[in-house]
Amino acid sequence: MSANKINEFINSLAINYSVGDRDLILKAYEFAEKAHEGQKRFSGEPFINHCSSVALILANLRVPTEVIIAGLLHDTVEDTDVTLDLIREKFGVEVAKLVDGVTKLKHLPGVSKDDFAESLETIKKSRISEPKSRKRDLATETLRKTLMAMGEDIRVVLIKLADRLHNMRTLDHLPPSKQIEISKETMDIFAPLANRLGIWQIKWELEDLSFRHIYPNEYRDIAAKLADRRINREQEIQEIIKNLKKVMEEGGIQAEVSGRPKHIYSIYRKMKEKGEPFELVRDLRAVRLIVPDIPSCYSALGLIHTQWRPIPNEFDDYIAAPKDNFYQSLHTAVIYSDGKPLEVQIRTQEMHENAEYGIAAHWRYKEKEHLDASYEQRINWLRKIMEWRKDVEDAQEFVEGMKTDVFEDRVFIFTPRGDIIDLPAGSTPIDFAYHVHTEIGHRCRGAKINGKLVTLDHKLKTGDMVEILTAKHGGPSRDWLNPHLNLIKTERARTKIRQWFKIQNRDINLNQGKALLEKEIRRLGLVDINLEELAKSFDYKSEEDLFVGLGCGDLSVHRIINKLREVSPASQDPLLTTRTITPGKTDETAIRVLGLKGILFNYARCCNPAPGDEIVGYITRGRGATIHRKDCPNILRTKERERIVKVNWGEPKQTFPVSIQIKAYDRQGLMGDISTILNNEGINLRDITVNLSDNLATITLIIDICDITQLSRVLTIIETLPNVLDAYRIKPG
Repeated sequence: MSANKINEFINSLAINYSVGDRDLILKAYEFAEKAHEGQKRFSGEPFINHCSSVALILANLRVPTEVIIAGLLHDTVEDTDVTLDLIREKFGVEVAKLVDGVTKLKHLPGVSKDDFAESLETIKKSRISEPKSRKRDLATETLRKTLMAMGEDIRVVLIKLADRLHNMRTLDHLPPSKQIEISKETMDIFAPLANRLGIWQIKWELEDLSFRHIYPNEYRDIAAKLADRRINREQEIQEIIKNLKKVMEEGGIQAEVSGRPKHIYSIYRKMKEKGEPFELVRDLRAVRLIVPDIPSCYSALGLIHTQWRPIPNEFDDYIAAPKDNFYQSLHTAVIYSDGKPLEVQIRTQEMHENAEYGIAAHWRYKEKEHLDASYEQRINWLRKIMEWRKDVEDAQEFVEGMKTDVFEDRVFIFTPRGDIIDLPAGSTPIDFAYHVHTEIGHRCRGAKINGKLVTLDHKLKTGDMVEILTAKHGGPSRDWLNPHLNLIKTERARTKIRQWFKIQNRDINLNQGKALLEKEIRRLGLVDINLEELAKSFDYKSEEDLFVGLGCGDLSVHRIINKLREVSPASQDPLLTTRTITPGKTDETAIRVLGLKGILFNYARCCNPAPGDEIVGYITRGRGATIHRKDCPNILRTKERERIVKVNWGEPKQTFPVSIQIKAYDRQGLMGDISTILNNEGINLRDITVNLSDNLATITLIIDICDITQLSRVLTIIETLPNVLDAYRIKPG
């Protein structure tokens, strides 16, 4: 590289780093340049350009010198002959530790960078027949390691984020399919990770770059509309800034006023969430006020609301109630003098630094003790929300758990003492109990919300005050792991429950698992089930191992029932019949997309839907519909609900008459509740007989069922009704 390029790189560090720091960084730069000599990126540019770009992104966060150096050297151990020992000798223990951390995130034993893609494809193809230990998706495992590093050394994650950001900036040189794949991974994992760490500067750019590749048409449309209005909008903003400064000066408030940058993905999300066209999105015109202190924030807010009419439901006080990533600011929207909306953010300089740089702001204020305490608070918070990670061995399960427990929309719940607990939206009292303390979760038997008793499947809302009712002894119920009952949302709770069952005596788990499976088989009226074949299908050596896996929670009854269709003869029971369906064909007897005809479809690899599963379709551009399970995490978290369409497993649907019997203590409304369940499940009721004896009702129903999974689900839900003692299939004959 030319001397001019090197000087340009070093001079860019001059503002924030001392002469001694720059000398060390220059030494690292020259070392990395020599190590990567002759290596080029897909764009054709020298590889050292990537290293220096990563280092500059980190320098903009004002991280310590050793992190900049590690950013320059982050690929040397993996891609060159340089060893960690050499780095340790030349740059010290700390730099070597950071480079080692980043290398471990990327390097997987026995898999070189050249054959990564080939190995990944091989593993994907072998998932059906290969044991679990050989099915692990390499990309998912890399993500798992990245996320686990959050609780070990946050500096390693910052280097990884900087690396990903520069890769996203240079994504145009990769094939389109690869661009989309990397962009989706960035949108799902790395942008939420930056948000969780509070580094909005990186979050916004990762989102916009990902959005540009995933939805190029929508991106270009919004970008063009922003460009068309840019000159007029800039003139408007300058006039607004001038008026706001005047209002603040007259009110005696010192304020720095500026226009707020527009982020295309943020605009797109608001358009979708509110169902509004581009022109009505309120943050198209937005300003930010930086004031000296917190009292000035509220004084400035009062002056703005006095001068212009505030828009209802558009005020948020994140100073009194900070976001879960420690973000603080006042947000409001007003009708400006020209009759159009204006969004305003008000914060102190310290809040602004924290909002832009998040956890990295620690190094910008490291001389201030109270901010050091804030940094430790953030680190402890990260460790706490991920403490379950050590108990999860499967990479896919780990990453999906992170998406649920760490990255999803949040609700903020109060304990009886007034502490705030941060949980994913859709969490239940059981999730809350396990978040407070593992033992409270194990002994949870009920809950009060705002003083009123609720069921354990109640969905918590922001502002709820939750009190957990506990037993003195005992443990969790296996029903909590039943996906049909929706009793838990978080991977944290699910992992703790499984761990509780795992530490029980093997004989106890064996007996419990055996009893659980025998009860389900008996309840479904199944006969001649080959348990040995069933065990082998789950990679267990024996029936006993299958029972133990079921007893400790590693395996669910739901999965076993689904598997019965594959390992049992179709002639044995019509409900175990599996229809063979060929993906990619518009087979009207296989899948019908309601409201659409002749559309191509494919099955989603993320959840592998099988006949009998509840399914939905997700409309994709150029590929028709992708069929997902209804409970697929990717479907549950998508914001584009308008792309989801109803689908079923065929029209006309093949069903079989099944007799079931329900035993319950009679009560008013019982039959109405049963009818509601059948209606919600889309099940036709053919016949009903009710016998009463000493307040005990025996209800016999004949219903049309399409497969064993549907029968299992409806019996499970019926058994949750008040007063119901048992619900089971009457054996044929």
